[in-house]
Amino acid sequence: MFTGIVQAIGTIEAVAPLAQGVRLTVDTGGLDLGNVALGDSICVQGCCLTVVAHAGSKLGFDVSRETLDCSVGLERPGNVNLEKSLALGDKLGGHLVTGHVDGIGEVLSFEDAGESKRLRLRVPRELARFVARKGSICVDGVSLTVNRVAADDFEVNLIPHTLAVTTLSRLETGARVNLEIDLIARYVERMLAP
Repeated sequence: MFTGIVQAIGTIEAVAPLAQGVRLTVDTGGLDLGNVALGDSICVQGCCLTVVAHAGSKLGFDVSRETLDCSVGLERPGNVNLEKSLALGDKLGGHLVTGHVDGIGEVLSFEDAGESKRLRLRVPRELARFVARKGSICVDGVSLTVNRVAADDFEVNLIPHTLAVTTLSRLETGARVNLEIDLIARYVERMLAP
């Protein structure tokens, strides 16, 4: 489990093909790796990945074809949001995040809103009903509060701090992002299904 509070921006330095996926080498930047071991879970750009190699500030992750097929941002070198998994008793600053991407959103607009930015995203139709005004959503591993909801899109506000400590500041119209709906909404839907 994660919180959607990004702890560092890392960089995918290498993407090596495997039989059914890829092996990523990620320079973790300023992420504290003092208690990270092989087998631990790290949220990388919204995807829960298992540490399979650890050398200095670099971590290795094997990414399955399934994960590559339902997410974006792991198939090529570039900057990624990083968060270590929660330990019992850790502060829950964002919301409960699993690191299981539900779908891919598209940036419709990214505009100034005073000191902040207003981000409008198209959500896949099958996920739209799970997005609620003043509810939580995870975008590329970042916990955000939904400000406005329409039929197939929603808006969030990004304060300067969020823009400074995540990869979201690089977004532009047409960019694709990883979305994870609120965990509670997912379970409520399952319980109410016939």
